[in-house]
Amino acid sequence: MPLRVSSVLALGLLVTSHGVGQRFEDVSAAAGIDFVHAASKSPQKYLVEAMGSGVALLDFDDDGLLDIYCINGADLAAEGGPSKTDPRYWNRLYRNLGEWRFEDVTEQSRVAGRGFGMGVAAADYDNDGDTDIFVTNLGPDILYRNDGDGIFQDVSHEAGIEGVGWSSGAAFVDYDADGLLDLFVAKYLDWDLGNNRPCGSFLPERRSYCHPRLFGPAAYRLYRNLGEGRFVDVSVDTGIAAHPGKGLGVALGDFDADGWVDIFVANDSYPQQLFRNLEGKGFEDVGVLAGVAYDAEGQTYAGMGVAWEDVDGGGHSGILVNALGRQGYWLYRDAGDDFEAVSNMTGIAALSGLRSGWGMGLADFDNDGWRDLFVAQGHVMDDIAASDPALSDREPFLIARNLFGRFFDVAGRAGEVFERRFAGRGAAFGDLDWDGLIDIVVNVNDGPAVLLKNTTQNAGSYLTVRLEGSRSARDAIGAKVTVRTSADSQQAALVGSAGSYLSSGPHDLHFGLGQTQAAEVIVRWPDGRVQSVAEPTGPLLLIRETSIRQ
Repeated sequence: MPLRVSSVLALGLLVTSHGVGQRFEDVSAAAGIDFVHAASKSPQKYLVEAMGSGVALLDFDDDGLLDIYCINGADLAAEGGPSKTDPRYWNRLYRNLGEWRFEDVTEQSRVAGRGFGMGVAAADYDNDGDTDIFVTNLGPDILYRNDGDGIFQDVSHEAGIEGVGWSSGAAFVDYDADGLLDLFVAKYLDWDLGNNRPCGSFLPERRSYCHPRLFGPAAYRLYRNLGEGRFVDVSVDTGIAAHPGKGLGVALGDFDADGWVDIFVANDSYPQQLFRNLEGKGFEDVGVLAGVAYDAEGQTYAGMGVAWEDVDGGGHSGILVNALGRQGYWLYRDAGDDFEAVSNMTGIAALSGLRSGWGMGLADFDNDGWRDLFVAQGHVMDDIAASDPALSDREPFLIARNLFGRFFDVAGRAGEVFERRFAGRGAAFGDLDWDGLIDIVVNVNDGPAVLLKNTTQNAGSYLTVRLEGSRSARDAIGAKVTVRTSADSQQAALVGSAGSYLSSGPHDLHFGLGQTQAAEVIVRWPDGRVQSVAEPTGPLLLIRETSIRQ
């Protein structure tokens, strides 16, 4: 990996220099975010209690401001199965009113949910200009169609989305490049409330959550969008069903640069999976061949969250997967024909040895042109300290600054919130107040959500790129954007709908530019057509798809 070591040494003092570096403020209470995740914990130690849920940032009312949708658990003791009858278990939708004020609009928007909520994906699947929502559950999944008037309709049955079992991560993706967003749904385990076996001590008061190795993998689902609100299950036809897993986080990318969107699934104590898109006809799991299935010693690990981004500023993508304490987080850099594990040389290994990660993002928090790292953390076992005192089910958030490809922990000076401990789970990233700085929202297992306002000073310039498809899906998921600067360097990013841990972020692409300006923006649309914009002006660039092939 080209780390430009001399530059790293020359600028290493920036980590501790005054006035430089990321800072965040917890504004949850002041902003009106009063969501509290309810895991419905019980003496039976149902495994789902420990997993937590995701969160989405989306502009559901198309007013230009990102809203927040938090996924919640359910009452596991309810007769007939997991229930959300009690409002304490509702998923919650918060409308962004501007100026860091939010309003709970869950009831009128009809998105309280059902079942034990796990993950969320948000995108405009019907190309009508309104962002729709898909929620994964322990139990039937939900597809909400946005009617454009602030109200959502549960159209799961009529759309052909009949999710069963334990769904986890999900992503809207136009895998066949027909201009309609399809839906990929990962499954976690072959587990339900009825086969929850006793683990740990057989004394009721000392029972522990079972390890996922005790349960079999589950087959994933891929739904092809037929248009007019209908989907068909093509899991078998595309080969997806032939590769079951223990999937959690899902991310999109194009590792072989063939223009077809590939899918990565983070697996818990099971080989990680990289599904190569066979030109829209199907998928093959190339995780082992590509070098991303195992750690450096050929062992499986507890893959939870995932981020697939350009990490070295050279347009080369990297896949970062976090795990539980004593396993480390694993960064795989795209080396052309395959990937190479670079956790040690990038500082990721040193940062993560005793940490347990979930929601995660690689984003440029200070706009210096390098994507930094945030991880919501906490061990899955609430009694882990009894067997390993060095680990904890509640941990501080991790914030690490990226200096020319190496990551440095800056949590000690990033704000008071980084001194507190959480059972962090889902995390989503976006600019909530249009100040050019990426903010963060975190869902905490069995605890209050955390809204982090980015208050970084002396940040660099930036460019936000928004795509609008015409031949492609309106959200342009799968399009690749390359930003070249006058300094003869470039960054690249793929428009996606997934990442982190069971969470969903906005489709706008944010590029920190440091002290430079964008000289050219190049878009490769999902069908291979290319558009470019020279010397864009202003911090927001809207590019609408044309029929011109360059």
